[in-house]
Amino acid sequence: MAFDPQELRFDAQGLIPVIAQDEATGEVLMLAWMNAEAVRRTLETGRVTYWSRSRQSYWVKGETSGHTQRLIEMRIDCDRDCLLVLIEQTGPACHTNRRSCFYTAIREGAEVVIAEPME
Repeated sequence: MAFDPQELRFDAQGLIPVIAQDEATGEVLMLAWMNAEAVRRTLETGRVTYWSRSRQSYWVKGETSGHTQRLIEMRIDCDRDCLLVLIEQTGPACHTNRRSCFYTAIREGAEVVIAEPME
């Protein structure tokens, strides 16, 4: 059965959230957004392509920074309204130069930075 991105459940803006997870370690690296065309491009090229809500344009992860994401596998959640991309990450995933965008924890009611920027 061929996959059709239009069969996903996109929000009112035509977007679907995407969780990027390191395939080798299981670490959750970031959350971003895709539209149907970004899904298609990602599957076609193997280079993870997102939709930038702020720039209103496609964004191939690592195109300017060199911190690329190579698609290993794309998964669809049970409600078809969220994607998980298992990736091979080169360099930091976060624009703050950290491995993961989830570098702040809430511990005992306070925010604590748990990961410093990469060298």
